[in-house]
Amino acid sequence: MITVPGLDPKLLEILVCPVTKGPLRFDGDRQELISDKAGLAYPIRDGIPIMLPDEARALADREIAS
Repeated sequence: MITVPGLDPKLLEILVCPVTKGPLRFDGDRQELISDKAGLAYPIRDGIPIMLPDEARALADREIAS
């Protein structure tokens, strides 16, 4: 189970990418939720995931998990 300080673990289980509706993975170093399918990284600010495509960072090819 993914754990993020200040964020309910159950919330992380039900969150999906708003673009693809696919799964997300957590990047603890950058405090982001990653959608490999969309190639986007959604930031987590003050324990709140910002699930807006306009706020997401585009991933470089090397950052996308196979």
